[in-house]
Amino acid sequence: MKYVGLNNYKILLKDSTFWHAFQNNVLITVYCVIGQIGIAFIFSALLTSKWIKFKSIHRVVAYFPSTISAVVVGFVWMFIFNYDYGLVNSLLRALRLSDLAKAWLDNPDTIIFVASIPLIWQYIGYYMVIIMAAMTSIDPSIYEVAEIDGASGVQRAIKITLPLIKGPIAVAVMLCIAGNMKIFDHIYVMTNGGPGSSSMVMALHVYKTTFIKNHFGYASAMSIAILVLSLALVGGSRLLIMRPWRKEEN
Repeated sequence: MKYVGLNNYKILLKDSTFWHAFQNNVLITVYCVIGQIGIAFIFSALLTSKWIKFKSIHRVVAYFPSTISAVVVGFVWMFIFNYDYGLVNSLLRALRLSDLAKAWLDNPDTIIFVASIPLIWQYIGYYMVIIMAAMTSIDPSIYEVAEIDGASGVQRAIKITLPLIKGPIAVAVMLCIAGNMKIFDHIYVMTNGGPGSSSMVMALHVYKTTFIKNHFGYASAMSIAILVLSLALVGGSRLLIMRPWRKEEN
């Protein structure tokens, strides 16, 4: 072996595939933060309300996808998005909307959004558990006073619940960012980075560089870059989330 010093990092700065994969990771992270945590917050608010019945069943059903292997989820959704016999296109054809049927996993323009749907679906329940645990710690008398004052359910959720669970929400956002920056299984099973490299993510690029191209040194440099970029995004998100609440406290 030949010692190359920092040469791998110099190559990394000019590697368009890696930075395209980083962009895809960021897009998937944005979709998942909005989808996973946003929907989880809505479900948590509903399941902690007094109008929903059979709450325990709803909680089990919502959490169940997060217990399934990511590979299994990838295969299931790959079949769901299949052009010929997939569930999505079959429903569209049954509703006489055949013009809307597409090869969902073969369209470079929408592949990142489509590939994010299984991720959102799988982990809604995971973040719902975190948010519900925070919501149940809120004193019910606060909601009773707000209801007497005429606050609607939406107003109570936004102006009371959300500020009171800002800590758990920040933790959920950081976990979501960290998890999606290293996403691999779903993309590998569903698209393998295709079509072309339009759905390539950083972990998959490292995998192909290591085990297909056998460039172990360069793959190691990319792994360090993934760590640094992930830490930067997690730290930056924490500052952005907590700064408005810190100003209010001061």
